[in-house]
Amino acid sequence: MSRITTEHDPVDRFTTGTVGVPGERAFFLQVRSARGLSSMLLEKTQVQALAERMKILLRELRTGGLASLDELALAHNRDSDPLDFPIDEDFRVGVIGMSWDNASQRLTIEIQADNSQGVDDLLDDDEAEFFEDAPELVRLSLRIHQARTFIERAESVIGAGRQVCPFCGLPINVDGHLCPRANGYRR
Repeated sequence: MSRITTEHDPVDRFTTGTVGVPGERAFFLQVRSARGLSSMLLEKTQVQALAERMKILLRELRTGGLASLDELALAHNRDSDPLDFPIDEDFRVGVIGMSWDNASQRLTIEIQADNSQGVDDLLDDDEAEFFEDAPELVRLSLRIHQARTFIERAESVIGAGRQVCPFCGLPINVDGHLCPRANGYRR
């Protein structure tokens, strides 16, 4: 059986959001294009890492002169809309890859499903043929202003979680927090 690959190019919206209350939230990535909607479940740390890596790449594009000035000058939009419904999980995210295509002036992101075969690397299309049940893949191409919109939204979503204890760095629950640095006393 061949790998299921969904290509989103051009992308109408690439965003992240949550379902649930802080402390029990499920994080999702969503990609919408003419091809349809893909919703992928992932961890908060994966959203945070993706946003940070995108920021680093955009900084390198700006300082290295790899991106055109026209592309860099486009203003990004603020995305405060909720996730698109229905939020049906296509798969749980395993590996995320990112690259810059200088010819098209687009950021390519490949999101590979977590699988039971223990594949820890992003498989290219040729490698995936050797696996009987290769993990599903979503591939999308973003413009720089769309990446900036995603970064801003990701930082907002991550920051909307539980407050962090200033003493131990662990999240504070709604019902309180037993801080290990305070020897178990509530703060």
